[in-house]
Amino acid sequence: MIGHLELIPNNESAVAPSMKLSARWKCVLVTLVCLAFCSAPLSAQDRGEPWVRHTIDSSSRGADGVRLADVNEDGLIDMTTGWEQGGVVRVYLNPGPDAVKQAWPAVSVGEVGSPEDAVFADVDGDGAIDVISSCEGKIMSMFVHWAPTNPAQYLDPTAWQTSPIPITDGLSRWMFCLPFDIDHQNGIDLMAGSKNPNGVVGWLEAPKNARDLAAWKWHPLYQAGWIMSLIAEDVDADGDMDVILTDRKESSRAARWLENPGVGAKQRQPWPMHLIGGADQEIMFLVSRDLDGDGLRDFVAAVKDGDILFFQRQPGDTPKWETHTIPMPPNSGTGKGAEVGDIDLDGQADVVFSCEHSEEKTGVAWLSWEGSPTTGTWTAHEISGMKEGVKFDLLHLLDLDADGDLDAVTCEERHNLGIIWYENPTR
Repeated sequence: MIGHLELIPNNESAVAPSMKLSARWKCVLVTLVCLAFCSAPLSAQDRGEPWVRHTIDSSSRGADGVRLADVNEDGLIDMTTGWEQGGVVRVYLNPGPDAVKQAWPAVSVGEVGSPEDAVFADVDGDGAIDVISSCEGKIMSMFVHWAPTNPAQYLDPTAWQTSPIPITDGLSRWMFCLPFDIDHQNGIDLMAGSKNPNGVVGWLEAPKNARDLAAWKWHPLYQAGWIMSLIAEDVDADGDMDVILTDRKESSRAARWLENPGVGAKQRQPWPMHLIGGADQEIMFLVSRDLDGDGLRDFVAAVKDGDILFFQRQPGDTPKWETHTIPMPPNSGTGKGAEVGDIDLDGQADVVFSCEHSEEKTGVAWLSWEGSPTTGTWTAHEISGMKEGVKFDLLHLLDLDADGDLDAVTCEERHNLGIIWYENPTR
């Protein structure tokens, strides 16, 4: 009986002849002991087989975060990224499910130094989707890569033009840009975040002529340590877009939201700042999703050297959250990205995470739960495996192959796996 074992004295001379064990039975006994004490941990560590990986592009070095949009209005999600070490900013057009497992049609829209982020937006309102890149390192500037107005030239690198935004030059190390119409004048504005020196969150006010980049005005809102996430969402349901952020460094580290004071002069002053949670954690990327299925928007965030944080939105008119932890599985890297979606099509939202420092460890995996996401049991499932990839980044969940389940899109910048997606085997 495995559940009941007696310890056998090591001194065989003290054991009656009838109690002496052959070498064979000693091996059996050792096996039974191991099964009794190790079966649960082994079961918990059995994460299944890695998903099949497909490469969108691996032509440069240091792919650093993928951003999404349907730039040609064909109903397919396209992508852009900055290659930090390669210094190039590229756009990728989704070829459709029949060709999605091959390298995607791509164009280099500009070359800058140490691009940390690249994001789509129609900056000048001409109908062509441009790209804004944010640079750290020695460059410390933001750029607009102007797209050609002729859709037939979108993949022609000579048809793109790159221009710096003068007010951002040398101001800080730019990490992330969030385009949206903040003041409801002159089209798209740019919320931007950086890291020290002079870490800051603020917004660039678009002038009447958005092409006149020297006329863009800078409005600082919040002194920061190292901004990771910027998300536009009407947190307080008052009809305007607030900004959710994660700041991973210094005394300001936490998940917070900046309250939009409404259209007018107050927008150009610091916005009221509110804590979501995680003030004692180095929070990385965060997503806004309904994890527990109660109809309220929660936040899920990866944490460096810690467990995943689940900020559960509480009922009521005043925005507030209760913080819960989701265990980071052993033999994983340190938390970097997080996403939420129904991976196994059981009608319940799951959590997907990506990691840095994943040498010979899991870099991307997903977590399912039973009972409750706050008090139930979490189970880890493999996505990337432990053989390849060291520094993964932002995560997105998309059904790229149109088979009815969510695939995982990310990038990896140390082993130069590039922009990649993992094919969900559920279907």
